Amino acid sequence: MEVFWMVAWIAAVILVLLFALVILVGAPFLPTLRAHVDPAFELLALKPGQTMLELGSGDGRMLIAAAQRGIKSVGYELNPLLFMYSWLITRKYRKYVLVIWGDYWRVSWPQADGIFVFLLNPYMKKLDKKIIQYQQDFVKPIKLVSFAFKIPGRKPIKKIDGLFLYKYQ
Repeated sequence: MEVFWMVAWIAAVILVLLFALVILVGAPFLPTLRAHVDPAFELLALKPGQTMLELGSGDGRMLIAAAQRGIKSVGYELNPLLFMYSWLITRKYRKYVLVIWGDYWRVSWPQADGIFVFLLNPYMKKLDKKIIQYQQDFVKPIKLVSFAFKIPGRKPIKKIDGLFLYKYQ
């Protein structure tokens, strides 16, 4: 019985670490509320065949919603458990969805038409700089929808229910 409790305790510590340590690079897992999915896509205004990046794709909810609209999506997730979960639940949409296990700050992003994020306030300025750098590699403008947090020094061009739309040209 002691072995069981030792294993349970170790498993609990690992779970806490997996979900808590991501705060050091972005945000903890907080799923996008179902009520915010449609308004987010309304702001992004992406058409079938276009591509969305989700930085911190969590449970895959936004990736599935994109696929159901015919929008291709690439989701980055740092937490290996959430990565596996979202990878599994998006498998039937694999024509539209790619889930990548990794730190989106450290990789080159593929070309996209829109980006969706739910980050914490301390990372928004860093995100702004990353998108400015990213957008310079592509000719077309890119739209960013941020849930809950604004980008310091930038005025959103539209707001709906705690979602903020920014356009980079």
